[in-house]
Amino acid sequence: MKIAYFDTIAGISGDMVLGAFVSAGLSLDELGQELKKLSLPGFELQTSHVERSGIVAVKLDVVISVHPKYHRHLKDIIEIIDRSELSASVKDRSKKIFHQIAVAEAKVHNTTIEKIHFHEVGALDSIVDIIGAAICLEKFGIERVYSSPVKLGSGGFSATEHGQLPIPTPATLEILKDYPAVLTDINFELTTPTGAATSTTPFCRSSLTMPTVFMRLLPKGCAF
Repeated sequence: MKIAYFDTIAGISGDMVLGAFVSAGLSLDELGQELKKLSLPGFELQTSHVERSGIVAVKLDVVISVHPKYHRHLKDIIEIIDRSELSASVKDRSKKIFHQIAVAEAKVHNTTIEKIHFHEVGALDSIVDIIGAAICLEKFGIERVYSSPVKLGSGGFSATEHGQLPIPTPATLEILKDYPAVLTDINFELTTPTGAATSTTPFCRSSLTMPTVFMRLLPKGCAF
């Protein structure tokens, strides 16, 4: 069985996941061609190599040229996924990640998943991050995803459409409920809702305990 193990030493976000898979050898052109199947204009993928503490990682940016004036509901995103030409596996994994986020947001805002409307997560870059992650998992033949206990920043605030929210944000905490996590004293949003959901959806299997694994690729993705 081929697995992906996210070592979240500095948290996890959608762009970090994509950067790591590109670092592992996925062609940026191939990822871009798959994302074109969404038929969503207005974005471009750009990568660069960055060095942090002597370690070189891939930083992937989703550059947006079109900014819609509306917010998307879960049903809107599901429709985008369903009408695309993506594979059934990518569609299924993508919808599970978005559903995980919708459940958390609905709980935080005391509403239903049908009524919740996404702000940052509904934005084009987050859609690309989440569906791109599902594409990467399929391209590498990943059957299961594991992670280290997820690192969280604390003590600061994150600017959102709802105003200034404490770090970790309520949605991130809700997604990670009952999942291994480590609260640090780093005043920065180490883990985003997108990253948290990508590492905790039903096809993930929590953290490994004293694993025996044969490592084939050791990619590194960076978000800042």
